[in-house]
Amino acid sequence: MELFISGCILLLCSGTAAVLLGRSRAASWVATLGVWAGCGLALVPVIQTLAGRCPDPLRIAWSMPGGSLTLGLDGLSAFFCLPILLISPLAALYGCEYLAHEKKSLGSALFFCNVLIASMLLLMAARNGLLFLVVWEIMAVSSFFLVVFDDEHASVRDAGWTYLIATHIGTGGLLVFFALLGRQAGSLDFEAMGTAKLAPAMASILFVLAVVGFGSKAGFIPMHVWLPEAHPAAPSHVSALMSGVMIKTGIYGLLRALTLLGAPHATWGWALVVIGLASGLFGIILALAQNDIKRLLAYCSVENIGVITLGIGAGVLGRAWGQNGFVVLGFGGAILHVLNHAVFKSLSFFGAGAIAHATGTRDMNQLGGLFKSMRWTGLAFLVACAAICGLPPFNGFVSEFLIYLAGFGGVQAGATETVVLAILLTGGLALIGGLAAACFTKAFGVLFLGEPRSDLANGAHEAGAAMRWPMAALAVACLGIGLFAPLAVRLVAPAVQIVAGSDAGSLGKALSVPIPFLSAIAWASFSLLAMAAGLFFIRRRLPRGREEAMTGTWDCGYARPTARMQYTATSFAQPLTHLFRFILGERKLGSVLQGLFPRGARFETHTPDAAREWFFAPAFRAIDRGVAPIRRMQHGRVHGYLLYIAIVLILLLIWKAGGQS
Repeated sequence: MELFISGCILLLCSGTAAVLLGRSRAASWVATLGVWAGCGLALVPVIQTLAGRCPDPLRIAWSMPGGSLTLGLDGLSAFFCLPILLISPLAALYGCEYLAHEKKSLGSALFFCNVLIASMLLLMAARNGLLFLVVWEIMAVSSFFLVVFDDEHASVRDAGWTYLIATHIGTGGLLVFFALLGRQAGSLDFEAMGTAKLAPAMASILFVLAVVGFGSKAGFIPMHVWLPEAHPAAPSHVSALMSGVMIKTGIYGLLRALTLLGAPHATWGWALVVIGLASGLFGIILALAQNDIKRLLAYCSVENIGVITLGIGAGVLGRAWGQNGFVVLGFGGAILHVLNHAVFKSLSFFGAGAIAHATGTRDMNQLGGLFKSMRWTGLAFLVACAAICGLPPFNGFVSEFLIYLAGFGGVQAGATETVVLAILLTGGLALIGGLAAACFTKAFGVLFLGEPRSDLANGAHEAGAAMRWPMAALAVACLGIGLFAPLAVRLVAPAVQIVAGSDAGSLGKALSVPIPFLSAIAWASFSLLAMAAGLFFIRRRLPRGREEAMTGTWDCGYARPTARMQYTATSFAQPLTHLFRFILGERKLGSVLQGLFPRGARFETHTPDAAREWFFAPAFRAIDRGVAPIRRMQHGRVHGYLLYIAIVLILLLIWKAGGQS
């Protein structure tokens, strides 16, 4: 563990150096080099662990109650370290250019970015409940300061407070979870918790607390409300870190909790399947209705968290029923999708950041025709869109294919409950995938195809090298994981073995089921790509016997087609958003057309988040009214505050004296 700890220390030291350098240009590069070096050191024990050579845990006695300060790696935590170690260096490099023109000092932002990365790594290695909560809080606070980087805007401040409240609601659930589990085990060390004998009722209560606590970070419906606010507010490389990596800490925490609670009940699995379906469907439907590209991607993260939760639910049900196929393929697909989502979602946020950086807007209705001036960004974003939709030969297909296979296996099992689960898995994934295809056809088409809809789009320029290379690396990763899918499936085996509790023989047998299918698809993809590359090369080498001329496309009789004749983001998605209007609660604003030749008209649509509008906003307004009288105590006079402290101390002394007597 020495290299792992050294990497985390290097991250913190380079972040501190960036603060000291302040406004200097060198601050960004010092912090970035620290991220690359720190992640490189931490990667060595992670690879060793995945190869079956786990380093000895580090145990340090401390004065805190409930066990010792213990850090260690196993197959599950090592696999979840992979997306952190892959995305963080690329995000740091991307941020160097993305923030290069900022006039404010970047020292604090660079520091908190490095703290966030180090805290996520330490969270994966924590083997004590109290240590886990401390690092969890550091992660939450550091990401809050990154969200409010542009705090001169009121919307950014509101997004930051929304995130801070949401994450601490989850932290409250985790405090109770670890307190109850630690009391049952007699220690807060994970090793002791995993051997505690829990009554079924207590285990179910702890499961609910884990779902609430970790689900608020992961973005389960309806606890997702902070995602569409925080991700657009944060700088794009921070959005990539938060959406691609940080929300997976919630998934890791849930899986780790399942390993501590003993044999699961089938009710837990059904609950996770329902949560997964709701998150997947509602997330992609809400994404369809968005015109802000980063809000669209934020809701798409909710959808992908739903896909991951579907797989986890199938795995939990498989353990409850003793169906090893459900266990391995469900957990395997979910865990692999964690890595895949980190790759393609970070790539999509990098692309969105490049667009916003080049045009100054995230409103898709003002963009269009960007492929002419941003060809590299367009190709990278296209790869991300294809991967998000689960199309072969890209990585999103591989993990979703495993979950599909779990569903097909349920049909073959023949039992009523397995058939019901199979229908929910396959039908739900198919519907989510179809809506995702429509959503990202809209996103790519409206952004990159057609003609520019405004001067902002017309003046777009390609991103610089420090932003292009991270996008290129992730695009290659999307394709590489898809083409080498059998290796990717075997990579998840150590993590699946810990969550599933399977022996190596049955685990290997179940994971070998998808290998022939994935190998055939990979070879077919290789052949098609080689053929396409060959045709492209031949076409480039052919002599050109005539001059090429540029002319307008067929214009349907219009002499001068304009961008106003193209689909906007709203009009493209309107048939589907109208179909789901009972879910979206879409609001329409505009003037009615009058006369045969109306001079002008205005039409707008707004799609509120139902969970925010109908649940959280009324609840917090009620709380605000309830605590309003207490604000009178916040009068700003120091003498009054000292009196409050004195009264509390006196009451505590009286209570203590009464307890001793």
